[in-house]
Amino acid sequence: MSIRLDDDLADDLETVAAVDGKPMADVIRQAVADHVAARRGDPGFRARLRARLTRQQRLLGADND
Repeated sequence: MSIRLDDDLADDLETVAAVDGKPMADVIRQAVADHVAARRGDPGFRARLRARLTRQQRLLGADND
């Protein structure tokens, strides 16, 4: 997987990684893991996820394999 960052954000990320003494990839992985954990704990996100799952389940039920 690859990501593209604007120059300023890439510079900031490189600085954070260097100051923390970690590879940029590790800093990115931790940031993504923290973001996913935060979303999982967000009630609004969870409600939207449930609504989406309900719509998908309804679509599968309409198929009548």
